[in-house]
Formats: sequence, structure tokens, C-alpha cells
Amino acid sequence: MADIFGKTMTRADILERVGDITQICDARRMVYTDGRSDGVRSIEVMTGSGLSFSVLPSRCLDISRASFNGIPVAWQSAVGETSPYFYQPEGMEWLRGFFGGLLTTCGLTYSSHPCEDEGEILGLHGRAANIPAQDINVVKSWNGDEYTITIDGRIREVGVYRDNMILERSITTSLGAKSLSIRDNIENAGFRESPVMMLYHINPGWPIVSEHSRLFAPVRSSSAFDDNARNEPDQWPVFLPPQKEYPERCYLHDMIPDRDGLVKLALINTSMNIGFYMKYPKSEFPHFIQWKLMSRGEYVVGIEPGNITGNRAQMRADGTLETLAPGKTRQFSIELGVLFGKDEIGKFIQN
Repeated sequence: MADIFGKTMTRADILERVGDITQICDARRMVYTDGRSDGVRSIEVMTGSGLSFSVLPSRCLDISRASFNGIPVAWQSAVGETSPYFYQPEGMEWLRGFFGGLLTTCGLTYSSHPCEDEGEILGLHGRAANIPAQDINVVKSWNGDEYTITIDGRIREVGVYRDNMILERSITTSLGAKSLSIRDNIENAGFRESPVMMLYHINPGWPIVSEHSRLFAPVRSSSAFDDNARNEPDQWPVFLPPQKEYPERCYLHDMIPDRDGLVKLALINTSMNIGFYMKYPKSEFPHFIQWKLMSRGEYVVGIEPGNITGNRAQMRADGTLETLAPGKTRQFSIELGVLFGKDEIGKFIQN
């Protein structure tokens, strides 16, 4: 049954009260028609709980905008939902198409900072986020008293004399839900062993991020990616008001899973009693990067599970680069959601 507007209701209870279920819960296809977003396809989802979010088939089925009861959850960069046809792979130019958002996928065969690996010049964070998805399927259906929305599709990172990797993605939510689940399956469809590097660049923004916010995470140990983080080793869980100048800090955290093998963490604004959480299997995401940027206009915290600790050349050199044999698959799955009110927040943190 669905918990909706403060009541637990059956399918019959709900349908008696609406002309069509899309009145309260829907996934609607749209297309942007202006500026650098012209032609970008979007699937606008609302669950009836107050949660709404935008899935972009033009951009790897990544998730740009997200809000709860009108409160934005994800940071939106000045770039906007830029068309993938503006993608520039060289160096740091990936950032010219980085909309931020709830999820930007970094991968599939390389991620992290630019490098040269075995003679191949690699830019920032890979190609996945700028590959349009195909075979899109949106299913909205009742299963007993539960109404679910599932968005499926796939992208292919491929080239002549290059790797041939297929990402199949499924995003699921339901009527009354304050959360969504993402399930990714990567297949090596080629005939040679290929690297697989995945980072989920998840980007909460204001007001989830504020000087009244704190990151609650089961961190066993941390190390710094840069000198700024190295100079503030214990400041990763707390945040500042927007600063005139604030070079980014990046931390690598080793997370402690619970007895079910899940890592659970939340970013909470304690003055507004609202927060954002994630749950994921530690076995699928062995590493976790935190990106902390407190600059004016670029006020965001990246909470980023993945299987990477550096760029491809670094990981190959230290023997930690994960590879996928021909015909083999690799799964990644995660739950993202909103916590609203002292009771929900307290229960999550205590558990």
C-alpha cells in the first residue's frame, strides 16, 4: 500500500479520489527547446510524496534536477542541462557540460583527473555522462496496491579499435516514495579485457548544504586528494557559508558497512530538519570520494561512491585498476532519498 498525504491507502482508496493516477504520480517525457539545452530529452518524475526529479535520456539517464516539497535537493551548475553534442573530452573541458545535478555518471572505462594511460590521452571523468541513452522504456504500473515507475535504457561506450562497453540502467520509484533506486549493469561486449571505472558524482546543494549542515557517515579512515584537504583533515563533515575564495577539497573515505553489507550516510541540515541520504553495497562501491566546494555560486558537496581511487594511469600503476573480461558483467546499485523531519532523521542516523 502507498503512504500518501499522511495516510496509508489501497489502490481502490486512491483511484476513488483521482480522475487519473497522473494527478499525483507520473513520469512524463519532455524535450528542452532553448539554448545549449535545445533537443535534450527529459523524463519528469513526481511520486506524490513531494519528491520530483528529472531523468535525462540525452545524458546517460543521469538525473539533473531534484526537489522535495519545492525545496531543491541537488546543486545546479551555471552550465545547465547542456546537449551532449557540446561535449569536449580534452583535459578539464568535461566541466563545460557538467550540470551537477543529483547524479552525473563518471566512467565507464576511465574517470578522475586527466592522464595518459598506455599512450591514450584521457580527459576528466570519462564519456558516459555525454552519451545519449537508447532503447528507453518507461513503465508505470500497479502491482497489487503498489504503483511503481521504472525507467530503463542503455548506453554504449564504443569505438573502432576501442573498448566496447554497454551500460544498462534501471531507475525505479513508487507512489508515495521519498526515494529512488538505481541499478546499473555493465557488460564488456568486446573481445578484449577492458578497464571498468565508475564514479557516481552525486551533488547535494543548498539548502541541504549549508553552514548548519553535517555529513553523517560511517568513516573508518580518510586520506586527502589535495593539499587543501590535507590541511583540514578533520573538517570533512562540516561546512561553511559561501566563501569569496575556496579551492576545492577532496577526501577519500574508507566506509564501514553494516551487517548487511550496506554503507548508509546522510547529509543533514539540522536547522531545517531536512536531509539527503544514500545506501549502497560496499562490495559494489569499495571506495568513496567527497568533493567539498564552498565557493560563491559553486556551493556544493559531492558525495561519490565508486570503484576508483585516482585516474586510470595511477590505478594501473599501483595494481588496483579493475578490469572486465569479454562477456563478463559488473553491477552497481544505490538508493537515494530524502529525510524530512526530526523523526525520520533521528531514526536514520541511529540505525
